[in-house]
Amino acid sequence: MVIVFCVWNIYSIPALAFGFRNLIRKRESNLNSTKKDSKLPLISIIVPAKNEEKVIGRLLKSLLNIDYPNSKMEILVVDDNSTDNTGEICKKIADKNPSRIRIFRRNKCSTKAGALNFGLKHAKGDLVATFDADSLPESNALLNVVKYFEDSKVAGVQGTIFCSNSDENMLTKFLSLERSIQYEVYQNGKDHLGLFVSLNGTCQFIRTNVLREMGGWTENSLAEDMELSLRLVEQDHKLRYASDVKTWEETPNNLESMFKQRTRWFRGNIENMVKFGRLLRKPANKVRLDAEIQLFGTLIAVMCVLNYVMAAWAFSLPSNQAIVWIMRLTVILTMSTLALTGFSLMLAVKPLKISNVLWLPFIYVYWGLQSFIALYAILLMIFRRPMNWSKTTRSGVVSTLKAKKILINIE
Repeated sequence: MVIVFCVWNIYSIPALAFGFRNLIRKRESNLNSTKKDSKLPLISIIVPAKNEEKVIGRLLKSLLNIDYPNSKMEILVVDDNSTDNTGEICKKIADKNPSRIRIFRRNKCSTKAGALNFGLKHAKGDLVATFDADSLPESNALLNVVKYFEDSKVAGVQGTIFCSNSDENMLTKFLSLERSIQYEVYQNGKDHLGLFVSLNGTCQFIRTNVLREMGGWTENSLAEDMELSLRLVEQDHKLRYASDVKTWEETPNNLESMFKQRTRWFRGNIENMVKFGRLLRKPANKVRLDAEIQLFGTLIAVMCVLNYVMAAWAFSLPSNQAIVWIMRLTVILTMSTLALTGFSLMLAVKPLKISNVLWLPFIYVYWGLQSFIALYAILLMIFRRPMNWSKTTRSGVVSTLKAKKILINIE
């Protein structure tokens, strides 16, 4: 276990370091802007919605406000057997924009992947984009993303997801910062190094023909976005991260909601790790290897529970034995990796000031909480508890300044 921890920490540092560097430099995409009068692809935007009356209206308005030719985009809303006013809200907006919005209702809901596949059947576009109902995409998102598909090898692009309710409470503030690190540092660094970039369920863009060849999304997966990413990589398709394609969406505003969400994510990733262990058959392919290593991160999180015990033991004994020093080195590497993440988090907090260092201790507390959630997810698998796909509850709160500006522009 000690060796695993050492290897994992050393392996993670390059991606974090490059992402950290790019965050300091505030590097923008080096791709040339696409002109509006150039040949643009038709984009089908699929929006899965179940009981989203608090947020669906503002998403549709923001999509209608996107800076992209009307004739080159279509909005497909899949009402997944909602029991609230979601359907009525969508119909009211669609009636005013009949040429741009189509509404489909499923009388029997299953999972988000099921709703997405339902929408895929009706998509006419060259590219498929998906946005969750609580999203608020920036107006240049589509114009920016098409640049990445000028590379014929690129099958999918993941945009940047920011938190729209970051100032709601202490938890949302921290989760917002975590999300900034996930995208602006980790995904950014991986993309720079040519490693595995995963699709994350919203603000994701995929070539329609490739998606259909892959059979769409897997409906019985708890992490259908990661599962699709792995299938794409397995077929040697290229995935990119787009720092200039941005959307804003809610993050859980209470521990119960976060616990349910992360449990589903961890369990889904463990299942994918087992399912796609075959990627290791070609270890020379760095993207496939990196994908499997990234999935292994869930087990690392579980092992960290033991790491806490190991840390207390290793530093409490005045032993000069080699194994004790190796264990101490492992703990130091783990703390250093988290510290690098913490410094990136400090840079993400605006305005930049010395007091931001106070966020650093929360990194260690938060990682400890994630480790116990990962352990819980594995126990659910061991005891063969039923898999339940549960959506994250939306509050409809928008507290982040930039997200508020989007709302003002669409009213």
